[in-house]
Amino acid sequence: MNSSQEAIFRFLGDPATHGGAKVRRLDTHAASVFLAGEHVYKVKRAVRFPFLDYSTLERRKAACEAEIEVNRPFAPAIYLGVVAISRGAEGTLKIGGDGEPVEWAVKMRRFDENQTLDHLADSPGIDRDLADALGRKIADGHAKAPKIEADKWIKAVGDFLDQNEEAFREFAKLFPPPEAETLTQKSRAALQRITPLIRARGERGLIRRGHGDLHLGNIALIDGAPVLFDAIEFDELIAAGDVLYDLGFLLMDLIERELPDAANTVFNRYLAETRRLEDLDALPALPFYLSLRAAIRAKVTAARLAQAKADERATIADNAKKYFELACRLIAPPPPMLVAVGGLSGTGKSVLARALAPHIWPAPGAVWLRSDVERKILSGVGETDRLPPSAYTLEVKRQVYGTLTDKAARVLIAGHSALIDAVFAHPDERAALADMALRLGVKFHGLFLEADLETRIVRVGARRGDASDAGPDVARQQESYDRGTMDWTVVDASGTPAETLARAKIALKIG
Repeated sequence: MNSSQEAIFRFLGDPATHGGAKVRRLDTHAASVFLAGEHVYKVKRAVRFPFLDYSTLERRKAACEAEIEVNRPFAPAIYLGVVAISRGAEGTLKIGGDGEPVEWAVKMRRFDENQTLDHLADSPGIDRDLADALGRKIADGHAKAPKIEADKWIKAVGDFLDQNEEAFREFAKLFPPPEAETLTQKSRAALQRITPLIRARGERGLIRRGHGDLHLGNIALIDGAPVLFDAIEFDELIAAGDVLYDLGFLLMDLIERELPDAANTVFNRYLAETRRLEDLDALPALPFYLSLRAAIRAKVTAARLAQAKADERATIADNAKKYFELACRLIAPPPPMLVAVGGLSGTGKSVLARALAPHIWPAPGAVWLRSDVERKILSGVGETDRLPPSAYTLEVKRQVYGTLTDKAARVLIAGHSALIDAVFAHPDERAALADMALRLGVKFHGLFLEADLETRIVRVGARRGDASDAGPDVARQQESYDRGTMDWTVVDASGTPAETLARAKIALKIG
């Protein structure tokens, strides 16, 4: 930091500059942020790194303007504009003013910094509604993001791996060399394997300039809704990538914090919102994306040791090791499996499937495919819109089950696990899944939930805002179904959702 910035930082840190409001200062390697009253002023530090250069006033102004341009689509209410820090004829500094600009700052509307999701993840936590909203928000942001040439990004990813390898060697005490070498080799092999897939996604416009830094600390809860902020502005390629790579940062962060339910909900909501079969086909890349995000986080965390206080070093080192160990686990996922949850309406299929999916590896849990949702997609209506009886004919049912099977096959071929949630009352429907799993060489587990009619009627009658249209009359009608010989594991679903989940996990032999 040069002497002129020292004076400016003292000025911005002075409560008198802000009408007497208390000022809180936050410093990162590249910026100093001043929170005062209702506003925030973010100044780029006069630094130069291999990945950014803020060494001149002109570059810092351009970086501030780029930050506004990049972040306004994500958070228009927060990013207000670029303001000059000017020096008047008498030598005094002023925010704005007609004097000579001696520095530039991004001006933002202040929000409660305790409402960022890295704080909320610990207490009160990230519940299903918030995780669902996150998936929707990210899908919406990606829909608006500009497209990027795939080959440029593929080369950049290769550079990321080189930089990671160098950092692993530099911090050999944190990252054991044998494990680091294995991670690097597996990562390079994975990149080579998925490069044709990435190019194909580029041709479909799915390599985009996204947020680039989508971890929990860069998402705030404002007026009850998640808002993404602090997107990367200094390097297009660092901010760019496959949309699943951008999403992968948040998924990795949630996995590292041991929030599997939230990670799986974000993942499945994102897939449900985009409705892109291409994203199912791209799942072979997801382990690499998740691992790379964790490895970069390990490297960046380790680099903080150089300027850390003595009492912070142990915690920083432990965090770097955790990210590295996670990267090593994620790059080598276990084989996929197919799980089906059947049962008459009101047995709690969807409640169980939603709770079960996070526990079915690979991370971030199984892709959840639901007959009620697929029927709504087929009919071209919203997930909770009610359908007429004509949407429940035998022909429509066959289409829905065919779609479920086709999507599950895509997911399994991609090396990921699928969980299908449908009634599966007919033996042929159950047999079709077993045959598909056998053909693809994956493990298959079928669970069939059972509960008495009275319990089922109460449950379907209590539904609100759900994709299922089944009511008490449907529940009664299903009592007459001929289910044939039941070769799936029958699970008692008459108790609480937690009890049903415990029984299902025992049946599947998962923790």
